Amino acid sequence: MTDTEIIDLFYERSEQAIDELAKKHGGAVERVAWNILGNEQDVEECVNDTWLGAWNAIPPARPSPLRTFVCKIAHNLATRRYHANTAQKRNSRYDLALDELEESLAGVGSAEESWEAKELAAAINGFMATLRYTDRVLFTRRYWYADSVQDIAALVESTPNSVTVRLFRLREKLKRYLEKEGWPA
Repeated sequence: MTDTEIIDLFYERSEQAIDELAKKHGGAVERVAWNILGNEQDVEECVNDTWLGAWNAIPPARPSPLRTFVCKIAHNLATRRYHANTAQKRNSRYDLALDELEESLAGVGSAEESWEAKELAAAINGFMATLRYTDRVLFTRRYWYADSVQDIAALVESTPNSVTVRLFRLREKLKRYLEKEGWPA
């Protein structure tokens, strides 16, 4: 079933819409939630909440692409749950990705606060537009989807060491770009 047909089911308020959405994009939603939460029960709740979020948002929204839309819902829900679960503790996988990125965003608050700032998001989008496709994939997979370096290396058919070096260089490039755009160092 196509994304358009799934969205049409949402507009008809057919419960089949959730089933079809889960069949087509459930794996991506689960992966986003798992990479952030790393706990089966939390992931299951996040996925279910994602389907509810999609149900409540469509209509009036007619998202395109649908996969990105539901992954964004999952990411936001998982991040909120992550913060609630780890208010006083650390989750090594997600914190590691945020810590890596935070070094490039020094002086603008924590990575979580920075991502929510519209001005910084616009600057980062501008930076992303300057990157080659493979570098955008690396950056997005690591810092949005929180994929492990090993998973990214397998995706791009490279070694984990090579991916680590490329990510380091991308963070340095981001830092220089943000400084050029007037963000504090």
